[in-house]
Amino acid sequence: MTLDDLIRRDLIRKDAPDRKKAENSLKLAEHNIDIAKKSAEAEAYESAFISAYAAMFHCARAILFKDGYKERSHYALYVCLKEKYRDKIEMKYINELNSLRTIRHKIIYGDEDLNIREVQESEVESAIKAAEGFLKSVRKMILA
Repeated sequence: MTLDDLIRRDLIRKDAPDRKKAENSLKLAEHNIDIAKKSAEAEAYESAFISAYAAMFHCARAILFKDGYKERSHYALYVCLKEKYRDKIEMKYINELNSLRTIRHKIIYGDEDLNIREVQESEVESAIKAAEGFLKSVRKMILA
């Protein structure tokens, strides 16, 4: 799927570039990282993981806001980053965003067979580390 496909299907919308929204998304990302860390300390690993993903999601949205786009789907956000920003963002962050997205989906909605997915402490630590790295990288893009 291409960016044009996403726009045609109304999964990504063109909008006016908005630096303020981008900066606010970075603040939300920081806040979600703080929540993830506090949740991890309390051994609430599912909540911590979801907050780490939310931080990455808001970082990705910040990029789109800066360039005049708005997402209408978590998956479309990933596809858009992969296509349009692969030369500006390390692929490890784009891939991590997608990986966390799929795990988050299973945590919130369950698998088709309704098994509950248990999140491990090591997954949370990795997710928080990825969110912090992504935030640092995106902050350079937005605030440059």
